[in-house]
Amino acid sequence: MTAPGSFRRLRALCRKETRQILRDPSSNLVAFVLPVVMLFIFGYGINLDSAALSLGLVLEDAGPEARHFAASLHGSPSFAVQTARTRAEIAEALTEGRVRGFVVVPVEFSEKLKQPGAAAPLLVVADGSEPNTARFVENYVAAAWNGWMLQRAAKRGETPPPAIGIEPRFWFNPAAESRNFLIPGSITIIMTVIGALLTSLVVAREWERGTMEALLASPVTRAELLLSKLLPYYALGIVSLFLCVGVAVFLMRVPFRGSLLGLWGIGSLFLAGSLGLGLLLSTVLRNQFNAAQAALNAAFLPAVMLSGFLFEIRSMPPVIQAVTYVIPARYFVTAMQTLFQAGQVWPVLLSSGAFLAAAGGLFIGLTALKTRRHLE
Repeated sequence: MTAPGSFRRLRALCRKETRQILRDPSSNLVAFVLPVVMLFIFGYGINLDSAALSLGLVLEDAGPEARHFAASLHGSPSFAVQTARTRAEIAEALTEGRVRGFVVVPVEFSEKLKQPGAAAPLLVVADGSEPNTARFVENYVAAAWNGWMLQRAAKRGETPPPAIGIEPRFWFNPAAESRNFLIPGSITIIMTVIGALLTSLVVAREWERGTMEALLASPVTRAELLLSKLLPYYALGIVSLFLCVGVAVFLMRVPFRGSLLGLWGIGSLFLAGSLGLGLLLSTVLRNQFNAAQAALNAAFLPAVMLSGFLFEIRSMPPVIQAVTYVIPARYFVTAMQTLFQAGQVWPVLLSSGAFLAAAGGLFIGLTALKTRRHLE
């Protein structure tokens, strides 16, 4: 008699919580509208690919060699070249941010090239306030210079300097597009928001509205109470997960090489931890505002900063690297990027899933310990 009654109570509580979710416009926005908006922001607003760099050019030498080199820069797809007459003029453009670097071809450029064994001077200045962009300028100009020297030697019938032939190949992401790397990580951030933020309000809302007293006065057990708060939001999170993956694959053209079963499994494990953390905060704090703020600080910010989604973990200080090992989002980012770009790589998925399962068990277990069947 106990089991059927317990199941009926659980089903009634889940139905009540589901209706509460459907009646709450903010929950629907967070679950269905916000994920798509965030996905497009991360997919199109954040771009680590290098487009055509704004490059300044000052020709102090009017010789044919200097003009030929300038023409090669103008014809390069890597640069949007702006020509200036003086160094002061282009330096002002760099200061104002209109160019990211500039090249100066000095007056002795052509004469130096005519001298056997002599190196032609070439000044390259880059905006060091953005180190990555400065390295792009340095590397792109060096590549343009080497290419021009090879063409010049071939045109003059000279033996070009020995060079190493490089044929780059990009595994897992043949197009080398940052979107294919960022979108799987952004889904982690979205699922963190849905899992931790929404459930951080659940129990706190019951206390603020005075309905928790009625639940405690009923024969509902602690397990039934917890499951009734977890299961509807778990279903909501899984729907949002597959919605995000569908938008990424069919609208944003991000390849997905894993299986839907693997996606469901790893997503379920991550949701268990996120939902458990949000419910724990809601149970302990009993205030919606405080619980939401705590969820942002305990789940959202670590997921953004320490998961490897945007910032390379190996470049962090050793102490911070050690902290990332206890961040569940780190393992979900790894698993999602593996599913999208490499496919069903079981060693990666199993190791990530083991930690996510442990985190979910920890947070749900702590929530169960903090849940009381009496008023305090």
